[in-house]
Amino acid sequence: MLPLTIPNILTLLRILLVPVIVVALLEETPNADTVAAVVFAFAAFTDGLDGYIARSRNSITTFGKLMDPLADKLLIIAPLISLVSLNRIAPWVAMVIIARELAVTMLRIVAAERGVVIPSSALGKAKTILQVAAIFAVIAFEGSAAVDALLYVAVAVTVISGADYIFGVRRHLEQARRESSARRGRL
Repeated sequence: MLPLTIPNILTLLRILLVPVIVVALLEETPNADTVAAVVFAFAAFTDGLDGYIARSRNSITTFGKLMDPLADKLLIIAPLISLVSLNRIAPWVAMVIIARELAVTMLRIVAAERGVVIPSSALGKAKTILQVAAIFAVIAFEGSAAVDALLYVAVAVTVISGADYIFGVRRHLEQARRESSARRGRL
């Protein structure tokens, strides 16, 4: 059963807002980009808010651990695909970001299966902030050099943080294996 905590409600709200963003982007109606930008910004805000509330109130749930990262991926991936379909960003930009997000998710699953939890790094948090800012800027301020520069910085940090995560997972898994071997050796 789903525990109805404020963080879980915010996570569900973020998931429900993703189709609203996509429809607003793809509709050719007046102010559709403004609606998409505002809803995207609000949904991104709920990401930080639900984490803050969950940690401060010690209301971290299994549902939240599973669904919050999924909601985050949907919030990034769906607008990227929509923006590619509108020819507002290059397909390779979306693919680099999406590939990194999916690769890191798969590595998190592998690590979790081995009992290893890898916390978010400062670089990973910077990556998220840059991705959100870049997507928001592409939606709200289409076609400027500053928006393009922000998007390319977000791609670069996405790649760097992905590499950092891959090497970090490897180190964490090796450390967990050594600790497990040492515990078995003491028995």
